[in-house]
Amino acid sequence: MKIPRSHVGGNWFQAKEGSGVELRNPTTEEVIASVSSSGLNMGEAVQHARVKGGAALRELSHASRGELLIGMSKAIHSIRDELLELSMTSCGTTRKDSKFDIDGASGTLYHYGSLGQEMGDSSILEDGEGEQLGRSSVFWGRHARVPRVGVAVHINAFNFPAWGFAEKAAAAILAGMPVITKPASSTCLVTERCIEAIVDSGVLPDGVLSLISGSVGDLFDHLNEQDVVAFTGSADTALKIRSHPNLLARSVSVNIEADSLNAAVLASDVEPGSETWNLFVREVAKEVTQKSGQKCTAVRRIFIPEESRDAVVESLIEELQTRVTGSPTDDSVNMGPLATQDQLESVLEGISKLSEVADMIHGTGKRCEGVGAPEGKGYFVAPTLFEARETGGAGVIHELEVFGPVSTLCRYDGTSATAACLNSLGAGTLVTSLYSDSEEWTHDFLQKGGSYSGRFYLASERMASQAPGSGLALPSSLHGGPGRAGGGAELGGLRALDLYSQRIALQGAKRTVEGFVRS
Repeated sequence: MKIPRSHVGGNWFQAKEGSGVELRNPTTEEVIASVSSSGLNMGEAVQHARVKGGAALRELSHASRGELLIGMSKAIHSIRDELLELSMTSCGTTRKDSKFDIDGASGTLYHYGSLGQEMGDSSILEDGEGEQLGRSSVFWGRHARVPRVGVAVHINAFNFPAWGFAEKAAAAILAGMPVITKPASSTCLVTERCIEAIVDSGVLPDGVLSLISGSVGDLFDHLNEQDVVAFTGSADTALKIRSHPNLLARSVSVNIEADSLNAAVLASDVEPGSETWNLFVREVAKEVTQKSGQKCTAVRRIFIPEESRDAVVESLIEELQTRVTGSPTDDSVNMGPLATQDQLESVLEGISKLSEVADMIHGTGKRCEGVGAPEGKGYFVAPTLFEARETGGAGVIHELEVFGPVSTLCRYDGTSATAACLNSLGAGTLVTSLYSDSEEWTHDFLQKGGSYSGRFYLASERMASQAPGSGLALPSSLHGGPGRAGGGAELGGLRALDLYSQRIALQGAKRTVEGFVRS
């Protein structure tokens, strides 16, 4: 049986057989691996990353760090086909959905590598312009950002084992911090293979990138005020991390991306059959079913004007009926299984709770058989669409994220004010997508509800020809959201480096201040 390895202290480590958690093929339920970090010395792993990796990175310019990231990107791309196959068998994603993860990883690393090259020989981040602090420019002030002298610990979710590790690592390494990445155990085989390719390429200095396969053990006990923890996952786990005694006592920086009841909002000006209408139907169906709904940016709530209800229901169901659920290796299939048995049980439980306040208008609410999969096997749930019984939706619709191909239609009066109010009931989202050709409607929504989402996808006929869909987290735009979404921030171009650097105020002779900032 395969036992995924960890890479710490510059060496590979494999736990003893029989000490781990079984990993299963989501399509066949066959055991494919057993993962454990038993026997790893977390303190030594942290120290090695800090002393070796951190020191090496801080000696490099942004351009040189960028070259490391481009090298990482090329290493992952070099085994792209292998990673796609591995994703299909170990994660249950279709080949197309696997590309979303694998290509997202190599693309994001390359993007940040290019940013580093554009920054040139500098090693300090400028933060605004300098200003005169005294009667003349003799006394000068300016802000800058310097790398933290610690390690970035990344705890990633199961749904994006390649992109999830890469998008965090790209920002940390460019900022000058070494990384310890810990993938979710259920899909860690993809992450392990990515790290193997990077290590084999020899592109990174010793200690810059470490991997923990399995539990974090007592890792958090070894962190201090110079370290960073970035977590993606459930709100419950996020709370446990935030509340860890040592992280609190040492004021360790913690960044969270958690549950998110993302919304798609159809404005009253959009007519059936229009370009924006068709974009809405096409993209909402995709954002409900891509990666079997296991995306932090998936659409969970769909707000539609009362008068558009019948046309929306007809159009959306017609689009959802084109989804074929089954084995990712079957050419007729375009939606795979959920990742684990636990995910299947959680989704079915969530569907049951939604049924208390909404009517199921598409789907069965039960496990289904998968095309091309062994009979009775696989963690399959077909696309499921609910309609709230009450206008605007009640309680659980705005409180429970069902992490699967499940979404709920909520009717509203068509006004931007009401739509913004309903969206706020989700208590903070990663992304809200607005479908409208009226700038007045869109601007009013943003003014009234802009503080409840980290990102707004403004869909209209003017951008439809290049619309990528709201679920795509582009490296140049912020990924994160307030409240329930975790209150964190990732990506956003160079903004992502803020988490891994310390802002300092410099006061002194202008030549001295400016000389340091430009070094």
